Amino acid sequence: MIVSSPPLTVGISALILKWFKRIPFIFEIRDLWPESAIDTRVLTNKFMIKAAFSLESRLYQKAHLINVLTPAMQDVLITKKSIAAEKIVYFPNAADFDISDRLLATFDKVAFRKKIGIPDNITALCYVGAHGVANHLIQIIEAAEILKNEPVMFFLIGDGMLKQQLINTAKERGLDNMVFVDSVVKEEALKYILACDLGLSVHKKADTFKTDFSNKTFDYMACKKPVIMAIDGISTTLIETADAGTFVEPEQHLQLVQTIKMYMTQPEKIIRQGENGYNYAKSHFDRSVLASNYIKTIEQSLNKNVKLANSFKTDNIVS
Repeated sequence: MIVSSPPLTVGISALILKWFKRIPFIFEIRDLWPESAIDTRVLTNKFMIKAAFSLESRLYQKAHLINVLTPAMQDVLITKKSIAAEKIVYFPNAADFDISDRLLATFDKVAFRKKIGIPDNITALCYVGAHGVANHLIQIIEAAEILKNEPVMFFLIGDGMLKQQLINTAKERGLDNMVFVDSVVKEEALKYILACDLGLSVHKKADTFKTDFSNKTFDYMACKKPVIMAIDGISTTLIETADAGTFVEPEQHLQLVQTIKMYMTQPEKIIRQGENGYNYAKSHFDRSVLASNYIKTIEQSLNKNVKLANSFKTDNIVS
């Protein structure tokens, strides 16, 4: 089994199946819980916090392998949670070049921009992802309000517990430069990214997010779009290493406005950083390559543990 957290509670199912079906599980950590829930005040009850940390510790103990999505998470597990390094593997989320490369070769940007209402002289920005507490998308609305008389449009694609509240706020402020789009399939989401000029990766300001890669960033890079990164930490290191975007302080909408204005006057930078991001992601974050290596790592780990491998029942093996 591969058990992906958050939510951390999915691990309860893993523990039950491991016990009854004798199936080993890999615990994949996309976000450090319960720390991120505490930092965003989603989790405040002291009893629940204690229970969450207890469950987290149990899952680390019982997992066959722990897959982290960033090197920073690996460091936290080793130095702060005393997890043995040999139990940890690193396979990040990545870019799906099978789709993006096909679209880059065939996509009619002019026609799609016309379809979704982006005039030729408009700089369009795209956010694809959750609309929740952790994302703190109000900072995009605040930037859009300042830029409402500029040739700029914002597309927010996805769903989440705060989406309707964000829509209402944008309407109350009369922001015709904001377009909210419901969740769409991956290929359609990439079309929106390709139609826009810049990608937005934003989060609430919290230390926990410094260890996370912003998943949507890989989609922007695969579509040759520079990333405005309002997430401090390892995600910023990624785009700075690749020279594929610009960092702005989280929750600092005035800095976000200035960065957008900078890109509006430097179209050549948009093109250059877009190419840089694509090339870097192609070399380091190709999903097909990483998936193949992930499977090999799992097989090698099981083969080293003959007793574990022999404990499998044939009806537990699913293609």
